Amino acid sequence: MEEKKIIIVGASNNRSRFSNRAVRAYRERGWTVYPVHPKEAEVEGIRCYATVAEVPDTAEWLSLYVLPPAGMLAIEAAPAKGVQNIYVNPGAGSPELIEKIRSLGMNPIEACSIIAVGADPHDYEG
Repeated sequence: MEEKKIIIVGASNNRSRFSNRAVRAYRERGWTVYPVHPKEAEVEGIRCYATVAEVPDTAEWLSLYVLPPAGMLAIEAAPAKGVQNIYVNPGAGSPELIEKIRSLGMNPIEACSIIAVGADPHDYEG
């Protein structure tokens, strides 16, 4: 079976944030997680990257936990990382962002990526 890898943009060390819950949920399910946040050195013990472009590997999946303007910048480097599918989590989307994801040849998925991986975000509170 192919290794499952995801880039989580907006990853945080604040355990109440959904971006942190996503890191824990995906890692718990055996995924390789690449957290991206410009001000974090690591998230949940995993090295964090300042930008998507700095992620040293390819990943088919990306999950956005940032506001649409930051998402527009983050997705620029996604095609070069092999990203095919982008979760646009609640609060992260805009019609312009969805259109840009499509124009770059990727599939936007407007859904909570934690639920999509088969987890309940409330299981990761605190």
